[in-house]
Order: sequence, then C-alpha cells, then structure tokens
Amino acid sequence: MQLKIMPKKKHFSAGRVPLILFLCQMIRALDVPLDLVQPPTITQQSPKDYIIDPRENIVIQCEAKGKPPPSFSWTRNGTHFDIDKDPLVTMKPGSGTLVINIMSEGKAETYEGVYQCTARNERGAAISNNIVVRPSRSPLWTKERLEPITLRNGQSLVLPCRPPIGLPPAIIFWMDNSFQRLPQSERVSQGLNGDLYFSNVLPEDTREDYICYARFNHTQTIQQKQPISLKVISVDELNDTIAANLNDTEFYGAKPSKERPPTFLTPEGNESLKEELRGNVLSLECIAEGLPTPIIYWIKEDGTLPVNRTFYQNFKKTLQITQVSEADSGNYQCIAKNTLGAVHHTISVTVKAAPYWISAPQNLVLSPGENGTLICRANGNPKPRIGWLTNGVPVEIAPDDPSRKIDGDTIIFSNVQERSSAVYQCNASNEYGYLLANAFVNVLAEPPRILTSANILYQVIANRPALLDCAFFGSPLPTIEWFKGTKGSALHEDIYVLHDNGTLEIPVAQKDSTGTYTCVARNKLGMAKNEVHLEIKDPTRIIKQPEYAVVQRGSKVSFECKVKHDNTLIPTIMWLKDNGELPNDERFSVDKDHLVVTDVSDDDGGVYTCAANTTLDSVSASAVLRVVDVPNPPFDLELTNQLDKSVQLTWTPGDDNNSPITKFIIEYEDAMHEAGIWHHQAEVSGTQTTAQLTLSPYVNYSFRVMAENSIGRSVPSEASEQYLTKAAEPDQNPMTVEGLGTEPDNLVITWKPLNGFESNGPGLQYKVSWRQKDGDDEWTSVVVANVSKYIVSGTPTFVPYLIKVQALNDVGFAPEPAEVMGHSGEDLPMVAPGNVRVNVVNSTLAEVHWDPVPLKSVRGHLQGYRIYYWKAQSSSKRNRRHIEKKILTFQGNKTHGMLPGLQPYSHYVLNVRVVNGKGEGPASTDRGFHTPEGVPSAPSSLKIVNPTLDSLTLEWDPPSHPNGVLTEYTLRYQPINSTHELGPLVDLKIPANKTRWTLNHLNFSTRYKFYFYAQTSVGSGSQITEEAITTVDEAMASRQVDIATQGWFIGLMCAVALLILILLIVCFIRRNKGGKYPVKEKEDAHADPEIQPMKEDDGTFGEYSDAEDHKPLKKGSRTPSDRTVKKEDSDDSLVDYGEGVNGQFNEDGSFIGQYSGKKEKEPAEGNESSEAPSPVNAMNSFV
Repeated sequence: MQLKIMPKKKHFSAGRVPLILFLCQMIRALDVPLDLVQPPTITQQSPKDYIIDPRENIVIQCEAKGKPPPSFSWTRNGTHFDIDKDPLVTMKPGSGTLVINIMSEGKAETYEGVYQCTARNERGAAISNNIVVRPSRSPLWTKERLEPITLRNGQSLVLPCRPPIGLPPAIIFWMDNSFQRLPQSERVSQGLNGDLYFSNVLPEDTREDYICYARFNHTQTIQQKQPISLKVISVDELNDTIAANLNDTEFYGAKPSKERPPTFLTPEGNESLKEELRGNVLSLECIAEGLPTPIIYWIKEDGTLPVNRTFYQNFKKTLQITQVSEADSGNYQCIAKNTLGAVHHTISVTVKAAPYWISAPQNLVLSPGENGTLICRANGNPKPRIGWLTNGVPVEIAPDDPSRKIDGDTIIFSNVQERSSAVYQCNASNEYGYLLANAFVNVLAEPPRILTSANILYQVIANRPALLDCAFFGSPLPTIEWFKGTKGSALHEDIYVLHDNGTLEIPVAQKDSTGTYTCVARNKLGMAKNEVHLEIKDPTRIIKQPEYAVVQRGSKVSFECKVKHDNTLIPTIMWLKDNGELPNDERFSVDKDHLVVTDVSDDDGGVYTCAANTTLDSVSASAVLRVVDVPNPPFDLELTNQLDKSVQLTWTPGDDNNSPITKFIIEYEDAMHEAGIWHHQAEVSGTQTTAQLTLSPYVNYSFRVMAENSIGRSVPSEASEQYLTKAAEPDQNPMTVEGLGTEPDNLVITWKPLNGFESNGPGLQYKVSWRQKDGDDEWTSVVVANVSKYIVSGTPTFVPYLIKVQALNDVGFAPEPAEVMGHSGEDLPMVAPGNVRVNVVNSTLAEVHWDPVPLKSVRGHLQGYRIYYWKAQSSSKRNRRHIEKKILTFQGNKTHGMLPGLQPYSHYVLNVRVVNGKGEGPASTDRGFHTPEGVPSAPSSLKIVNPTLDSLTLEWDPPSHPNGVLTEYTLRYQPINSTHELGPLVDLKIPANKTRWTLNHLNFSTRYKFYFYAQTSVGSGSQITEEAITTVDEAMASRQVDIATQGWFIGLMCAVALLILILLIVCFIRRNKGGKYPVKEKEDAHADPEIQPMKEDDGTFGEYSDAEDHKPLKKGSRTPSDRTVKKEDSDDSLVDYGEGVNGQFNEDGSFIGQYSGKKEKEPAEGNESSEAPSPVNAMNSFV
C-alpha cells in the first residue's frame, strides 16, 4: 500500500483559492499513456531568440515523445539542414537536439540563422518554433580623441558614453581609474542611454578620470571608454586668468553663472512619443538642468499612476511601470521645478502587444466515429492573424481530410476515423511576434484503464479538503463514478465534488470520512476500478503559545510552547528566531516544551517562533522578546552660549535599550572648591537634548548627564569641559546667626559660614556688628576671617543685643543682613520662690503653689520652677528607709504644679527653686505634708498546709504595702465539684494580727478555691487566690487495700517494679560513664515532690503521661480566671491504688501540694491535677 499525503494547508485570503489552482492544473486534456500509439509531442526546445557564447559549442535543443518514437529533422533558414554533410554537427541519440562542435574548429558566425525542428512518426509530425541562433558580441569602443572640458561653475554638462552595439545590449556604468563608482545625486545622474548628466557643475566635479564602462554579461567582459577630463573654474579663478592675459589698459571681468529656471536635457522639446510592448517594463525619463538643481515630478493626464506597479529610479528622473498593459497607454507629464520656475514635458505612450494566448489548442483523443474541435484563439495589438498547419504543412496544401472542416480559429472534426490522426499547428502572428502551438488528434479505440496506483493510503487532517486521485484513460472518454465501502451507492455532488479528471474532492473531511473508496471508469469497451483508502487525523494545535516578554539585559527568559497532536503522528518542534535558526550559543536551551535564554543580550531581541510540523500539517506561534536595560550614557557634551551666570549644555542621548528615556539628570562638579563631589543641577524631560543652566559666580564647573528610563538610571556620561565663572560679591549672608553668652560677662555670636560655592569670589570674610537693644549705642563692627563665631567680652549680665553678620569678599559686600536678637551671658538666679503651699488631693496626689520670683532676679532665660520632694518617714513608723529625693520641673513661668505617685499614709517634705539657663536659684523654705490612708496591696503570700479529711490550714504574709492601718483580712472560698462548677461562696473575717487560720468542717476529697485580701479603713486591697483539696476518707482507702491484696495486682506490680529496677541500674551505669541523670538536681532546683518517670531514650526523667488522654501532668495547677475548672484534671488519687489516706509526701515527709502564693493574674501553668500520683511514688509505697 502506498501512502499519499495531502498537501499542507496554506493560508489565503480567499476561501478556496489554493484548491482551485490545484484543480486547474489537473483539469486538462488527458495524457495518452506512452504504451499506446500517439502522434509526436514537442517536450523541450531552445528559446526563439537564442544568443550563444561563441567560445562554447552550440547546443540547439529539440525533444519529443510519441508512439512509435518519432524521428527528427531540421531546417535552416527555411531549407532542409542535412546534418550528415557537416562533420561538426551531430544529433543526440533518441533525440532531436543538435550539437555543433565549434570549439575544435569553425566559427559561431557560420551557424548563425533560423532553425526549426520536426518530430515525425506514422501518426503525424510536430514542429518547433523558429529558433534564431545568434552569437553574442562585445565589441570595443572605437578609438577617439577626447578633448578636456573646461566649464564655469554652475553650467550644465552632458558627458556622452555612446557604447558599442553588442548582443545582448551592454550594461552601462561610470567609474574612475580606481574602479570606484562615481557618486550620483539629484544634480548628477546617468541616463537610460548611458550618458552622464550634470544639471549644474561645481568645482568638486573637477577630475580627469570620468570613464564609461560597458559590461557584456553573456560573455562576462567589460569594455572601457577613454577617460574624460573635466575642469570646473570658479569666477575668481577665471578673472585671475583673464587679468593675466590682458594689459593694464584693458578691462574685463567674468560674471558668475546666474541662477536660472529649469530646461530639459532629455527628452528634447515639449512632447515626445514612447511605444512599449505589453508585459514589458515601461521606462520614461526626464533629466533637466538649472540652477538651483531642479526636482522632477510625474503625473498621468486623465488618470492616476498604478499604485502597485509604479516605481521611481534615478532620483525620480525615471518613472517605471511594470507589467504594462494597454490600459497604461496615455499621456504622461514630467515637471522640472526649482525656485525660479518650472517646465514640463509630455510623453505620449502607446502600448502594443505581441500575440498572446486566449485559448491554445489542446490535444484531442477521439474514438472512431466521434466528433471534436480544436480551438486556437489569441490576441495582440494589432490583432494577430491565425494560420493552421497539419503535420508541419499549411492546411491549404495538405492532403484533404473529409472529417475536417476549418472555420477561422477553429477546426471541426466529425465522424473521425483512424486515418484522421495528425498533428495540427496553430500560428498566431503580428508585426511584433508570433505564437506556435502543436495539438494532435489521435483516433483510438481503448477500454478504460486506471492510471492511479492501487490501494493508495491518503492521510488528511480533519476539517480540510481531501482529494482522492483517479487518473484514467480510455477512448471513448470513460465516465467516472466513486463509491465508499463495499456496498455503498455512488457518491453524488451534494456532499462531494467530482472533477473531470476523475478526482474526488471531499470539501471538509471529517472523522467519519475515513474508509475505503472505489473509483470506477466505464465506456462502451469495458470497465476498470481502483480502490484507495482515506484516514482522517486530528489537527496539530498549539495549546500553550509563547507570550510576549520584556526582560532586562543579563536576565533569563523562558518561552513555553505546548503542542497537542494526533496520536499517530509524531510532531517535530522547532524554535526559530526572526524566521531563521536559533543562534549556535549555549545560552539557548530547548527542554521539552520550553525555550530558555540565559544572560539575555541586546542581540537576542526579536520574534521567536515555535513551529510544530508533522507529515500532514504544521502550526506555529510567535512571541516578541524585547530586551530592555537602563539607557546607555549620553555623550558629546558641549557647552554653548557661555555667559556670566548661565550656559547652555547640549548632549547626544545614548541608546535607550528599548525603554524610552523619561528624563535626563544633570550634575555639576566644582573643581575649585569641592573636587570629586558631584551635585544635582537640573532635570529635563527625556525628549530634550539641551538645557539652559543657571550658574553661580566663581565656580569652576564641569557637567555630566545621566539618562533614566523605567528600568533605571544610566551611568554618568563623561564630564564636559570645565567652565570658570567670573567672581562677584556674595549674594547671600550666613544663616543661623545666634547671640548667646557663655559667661555672665560675654556675648558669643555664632553663624553657619558660607561654603566655597556660596562665596562667589576669593577673600571670603564676615562683618560682625552688635549693639544693645534697649540703648542708644551705635553699632560696633569688626571684620573677621572665614570663621563661624566671634566673642564680645565685658558685657553686662543677660542684656538683649541686636546682632547682624554680613558676608564680603574681594569683589564686595553681600546685601544688608537681617538683624537677630541675642543675649549676653546668664548668671544663677538670686531669689527663691516664696509663699509655698501644699494641698493634698488624695492619698497619692498633692498640689503645690508658690509665688513667682521677680524677673530681674532670674538673671537669665526663665526655664521654669523645680520642686524637690522626699518622704521623711511613714506614719506607721514601720518602714524607715534612706531618704531619696525626687525632682519635678515645671516649664515656664508657672506658679503651681501637681505631685503624682505619692505613697499613702506617708509624711513628705518639699521645696521649690527657680531655674534659668545657668542653673538653679536658692531653695525655698521646706514645707511638709501628710498623705491619708489608702487601700493595701495584696498579701505577700498565701499557702495551704496540713490538709486533712475535713480541714485545711492557711498561712500568709501581710501586704508589703499596707498603705495605712490594717483593720482585718477577708477570706472567701467556694468548693469546685467534679463537673468543674463553682459552689456557694463563703465569706470569713479574720483579725488583722493573724497570719494563720484553719478551716474545719470541710468536705472530704473536695477541691476549694480561696480568695484572700486585707483591708484598711479606706477599703479592701487586691486579693490573692489559691486552690487546695481535702484528703480521702478511710473507707475508700480500705477498698483500695482489698484490691491491692489480689494476686494478679501483686504480680503486675512486681513486674513493674522489676522493670523499673532494671531501668535504674542502666541509668546508674550510664551516669557512671558520664551520662546525665538529673533527678536529684531537678528535685533540689524545683522542690518538686513528684518523682517523674524515666524517659526511655536517654535515661533522664521526664513528665508522666496518663495512658488514656496522653496529657502531661504538671505541678501547680491553677483555676482559670473565669472560675471554671477544666475537665482534663485527673480525678485519680493515691487512695485509689490502696496506699493509705495521707496523700503523697516528699522524702522529708512534707505534703507535696505546696502553693507558691501566686496571684490570680499570673498565667496558669496547666490544668492538670496537683494531687495525681506518680507511678514511681506508687511503686515506692507499694514496695
């Protein structure tokens, strides 16, 4: 089975254009199989105008086919050419091609002429075109003497070429002695005839080697004309030459060439004619002279120039229209224009046409008794003449055939017989050429035969046309039918297209089009059939296309291209860049569905295409990669318009690296004052390349420019040339002028000096002036060097002064400075505040009042008043401490202040002092006051000790800050049941002198929560909370003992004890070897009565986890602040294991449920029960 693949789909704007073109090639007269008798057919021949190379053998082609094979003969110049008589001429075997051996001897000119080939067999004779054989020629220029040309500047000139007439015509160009083409322009150009035209000459046109060259491509030779010398003389040179040849009495002067309007150098006159043949290139030329140089324009009268076929050459001096037709006939006008006028020339164009085919005759295959026609239609201008020949003989003198009738351009055949077979020639000619076509009439009686190979497999992409071939032959012409499958009916044209050449077209092939198709050919002599097979494949699709990417230079980019295809087709994925292969660079890597480019450079930008090809189709998708980066730095910095206080800076932008420049940043360097330091000068938009810069005097400027785009900022450009501005007086005075004395008898004047850039000139100094503000003194001034302060001595204490500091340099003074007020030095205040009064607001806050001191006694800037206060002794006389004074400062001229944070029930002492910039004045008389009682702090600790079946004992320490006289303690407690609910609250008042209290008549094995706080006469203080549990009763303990006496329980405990003993031995061994065994250290450090179980991994002791809920037991359980107890607390106790009713004890016999007395606000450490027994303790009790 052969495989035939449908052509890959090409995209056209019209829907079925490619299919129509394809079928037009197939729908033609049937070819007769070569095993059947048929007249000759010319298959190959030399061109009508055959120019040969005289240095090589002459080969005149003539090939033909036919059955029986045809014989060949030739005519030369209309008479029989007997090749046997010429030893240099041979005919190729089985062919009519002539080979003339002129390389050994003979000349090509001897065989110049018109040749025609005839191919003949028993069924007829076919003839070739008239082949005109001419040898190519490349003659030399005739010898001539060329005089030097001398012209005045501005004159017009034509340098003639006049090349020798060669075959084919030469290609003309002008060069110099160095074989360099002479430059051409609107002023100087070469015409179609090869001449060199100057609209006006200039002195630079002077040279001695204007050489016209003629290149003959057929013989690969170049001929050279003698050099032409041209000298263009300017008016001054011409006047000097004239003056040298005249005596003193004569006067003569050459005038320069005047400007002049255009005139045409070619063509001449106002009108001309042009004739061109259809299909050629129409070339119209207008070259004008004038000063200034004219410009050429073209228009077509009563029409427009064809858009897609019009081209301009030679600086618009030549108009070309390709594929010219009769519609291009008309008047064309060229206009030459300069500033002084215009001139026009009209060219009348006539388009003639050599004969061209409308319908060339086609071969006829007829069966005996059939009818047929040969049609020969051609057109041209003028209308061509149609002539018929039969077997190379004009039909008028050919043997008569009763089945043939000639009607102008048509031959009608009726009731043909075998003797009617012949070859007919149609000749269409006019004065511009001829057409010759051979068409045979072959009378045969043949049953149908299928020429297409059997069992061809066609593979087609779904939704595309499928074309199933069925090339056939038969005489009479068979009818064609197509069937699908083995039992299907004939296919009709409602879904399918049946073409005359037998091809079946399925316009849109679908999956159900797959199958076997049978082509059946029938005529009256028989029937033939052929089977072909069709498979429909899924189209190849790109389901993930590469996407447009913008990346910065040096980074990495990845393009993705995922392809879906038919499972039976293997696609080839290829990546292209700009429709070419990827660069051979290791930075480009293709991995499955991705193309990755690393270290991207500028050259990597472009269009990347993913092309997926199978044997049936191809798809592609493209994406653009734009490589961006910060701009390249500007260059060619130039300073212009240099003035005293401004300059214009111009630069050329660097490459923007595919991201538009948004702005330029200009910086300057002051090489005189701050060499190497660059300062910001200005910014301009990215479209500007100049900036007008404002300058300061006496600065040695250099500038540099940076470009910025969306990616970032370029490196700076090279620095510009330096520009030193002239010196000038300072245009500003020092800033931050202050006057402040450091001693009671001085005034220190300080300021921020001008920098070198601000000095505006050499010799920078400062004129410092001062006088008392409130006096009538004159200004005192002193000029100092470039410093930042000046000290005035001998001033009165704290007197206001007016101060000013003025800059000056060698050129002059700065503008008059502003006056600033300052003060001479301060001294300590002399007077203490009087009438100090204290008002106690509450137990922690007091208000202090005082009378202000006289401002004159302050002797400085009043900064405020300062209160010193301290606690003398506690009213309870129980806490005597070292006296620590506290200080509060009140800004400004205040006469009262608040003392917060006082200790209740305390005695305080205070005094007040005035403060200025120098320091504090004397203290006022001490004033004492008492603070009233307050509420106490929480008790320092609370512990529950000695729990019994129905009692708990509480021990506590008094509050660290009683804040008064304690009147009593309040104890509040409530039980917590097994569901973690709080029971009724019980209040109990305890005398203030107690630090221990026992609660009796409590419930056994019950958790209680306690709230404990102290009170003074003012109120209750903060509370401390704690929890504890009473012990279990003896009855429950006895039941546990009964369980413990059971044999199974004793065995289990023995096994556990044995395992623990082994673990202890192992741990002891490991400890002796350096391992860690920190049980004792943990017990000592944490005073934890619970012995924690040993971890199996490292031999140390960890926390015990209950077997049911796997929650670790932690010490010091606390109830959450919402007064609920979490259910995770264990309800187990040692009593449950039959180990008595006294709970757990430490090694020293103390109860393990000790309480730290933590306040309720402290975070709980866990919700586990504090009384849950450790397995190790249980085992110790059991053993």
